[in-house]
Amino acid sequence: MLHTEGDCAEWAFPADPSAVRRARAAVRSQLATWGLEELGDVTTLLVSELVTNSLRYASGPIGVRLLRPCARRDALLVEVSDPLPDPPRARAAAPDDEGGRGLQLVAGASRRWGTKPSGPGTGGKTVWFELALPG
Repeated sequence: MLHTEGDCAEWAFPADPSAVRRARAAVRSQLATWGLEELGDVTTLLVSELVTNSLRYASGPIGVRLLRPCARRDALLVEVSDPLPDPPRARAAAPDDEGGRGLQLVAGASRRWGTKPSGPGTGGKTVWFELALPG
């Protein structure tokens, strides 16, 4: 499901493995519509990490929202939401671990990132990150 309104685009994906692929495609397409193709690779990588995290630990719909830069905001804001209230925890992955690097990747590639409770009454959380504009 896509909802766009000017500077905002958002989707809700079912909690199944196809959500990662579908989220990447939706984000890349919206960035192209906004003329922000240069942010496509890093944005889709980080969205993939966060959606995968949501799939691993939460059940229920996964929300992805993009807020386009405007006069009040000089960065792309990306949010990934799920119904699990617990914030993700960064952990130190051993060299041979298969996972555990997603939040490190988000922290290293974004300008800022964090977590917040989702909307009132949802009981879930939102993980967000900002990407500086190219140029």
